[in-house]
Amino acid sequence: MGQVKEEIAVEPKRKRKHRPSVAIGFWIIKRLENVIRRYSLLGNPPFFDTRQFPWVPALEANWETIRQELEQVLQHRERLPNFQDISRDQRSLTQDDRWKTFFLYGYGYKMEGNCERCPETTRLVESIPGMFTAFFSILEPGKTIREHRGPYNGLLRAHLGLLVPEPRENCRIRVGDQIRSWEPGKCMIFDDTYRHQVWNETDGTRVVLFLDVQRPLAWPGRLLNKVVLRLIRWSPFIQDARRNHRAWEQGLER
Repeated sequence: MGQVKEEIAVEPKRKRKHRPSVAIGFWIIKRLENVIRRYSLLGNPPFFDTRQFPWVPALEANWETIRQELEQVLQHRERLPNFQDISRDQRSLTQDDRWKTFFLYGYGYKMEGNCERCPETTRLVESIPGMFTAFFSILEPGKTIREHRGPYNGLLRAHLGLLVPEPRENCRIRVGDQIRSWEPGKCMIFDDTYRHQVWNETDGTRVVLFLDVQRPLAWPGRLLNKVVLRLIRWSPFIQDARRNHRAWEQGLER
């Protein structure tokens, strides 16, 4: 626990700024999060037991297939977009070129060209109930993502370890007051609305398959969540990201 307190002290909290339209949407969503917590079928811990999710075994059993497709993607890593190039709101978290992405799905929107390049990974993520977002999250050596929280607790975040450099204790994530390291071929699932932070203090590249999936909820929380997620998909935040991704794809075709 002493390590957690020390790291929090080094990285003070900063309030994230959003455009007015996005800020209003987030204000409304925050008022709904208490309802989501009330109807959560799995409680509200920082990290979840992956045995509670029936889709995890198939994903872990095929992790080497996913990594093979990742390796093909990484052959052209210099052309991959930085996260903030796709999602401009990520500029509050990262402004360099050491956090790159390769999107298959973003909030339910399919990136057809990327999915064609990774057919088996696409097949696997499409089999996950309630999958909303899926992409390769690539952290270069020495990259730190400062403390932040996710926008909405109706989704849970999953990471499947694909490339995890040594020493693993220097490649880690803190969610709330708990710290864990990734393992190749293993999933971790967490609530990203807990404040969390990521470190890759190694000489290697860390890559995970990054997923957002709908939180298991009792009725009527499940219905409310579907409505909220549909509204988020239509928001300027997501539509801007779609346009940015299309612009990146068009750049590849030139």
